[in-house]
Amino acid sequence: MKKIVIAIDGYSACGKSSTAKQVAALLKYKYVDSGAMYRSVTLYFLEHYVDMDNPKSVARALSEIDITFHRHETTGQNETFLNGLNVEKEIREMRISDNVSQVSTIKAVREAMVSLQKKMGKSKGIVMDGRDIGSVVFPTADLKIFMTADFDVRAERRQKELFDKNELVDLDDVKANLKKRDLIDTTRAESPLIKPEDAIVVDTTHMFFKEQVEHIVQLAGSRMLRM
Repeated sequence: MKKIVIAIDGYSACGKSSTAKQVAALLKYKYVDSGAMYRSVTLYFLEHYVDMDNPKSVARALSEIDITFHRHETTGQNETFLNGLNVEKEIREMRISDNVSQVSTIKAVREAMVSLQKKMGKSKGIVMDGRDIGSVVFPTADLKIFMTADFDVRAERRQKELFDKNELVDLDDVKANLKKRDLIDTTRAESPLIKPEDAIVVDTTHMFFKEQVEHIVQLAGSRMLRM
């Protein structure tokens, strides 16, 4: 059975990453969290006080950034490494969430990340999630999914996700962050969040995690049979 490219796009806190990760594990595919890549760039920019309005500063910083993914030997989960250091925990902090959408609007950043993502998918057998995977990174992906969910449900999920990482954030603050990110993601000039015409919408508002994973795996199986 031929391997395919699965692109999963959608709004923040819809369960894209966790779902994509499990789908990849069940299919024995590579998994790439494109959001983690932009979060890693954001972390680097913040920690090195990069002037995001200065193209030369941005270009210099991007030339010094190396992002890789490694599977944890015990948990089997993918972890994000920035210049050789495991930053999986740091990139999930609220301070990164507050700035990642702004960093993602920078043309040079998007061009650098999209170029790297395209290289990762050349051999197929990959599941990648993000905002522009089906529209820009893999416009000819074999299976495109667009995930969405009720706004309040998304906010509660994000708050719980942060709580599970020992970060207490007021629900109103979480909602404000999501509204800000939604606005930036859907209106930015470079690769805005859109639903590709050939994408299948998966609304996770009333779905259990296992259900959404099984649904996408079934869709993938159907596509592979037709290859």
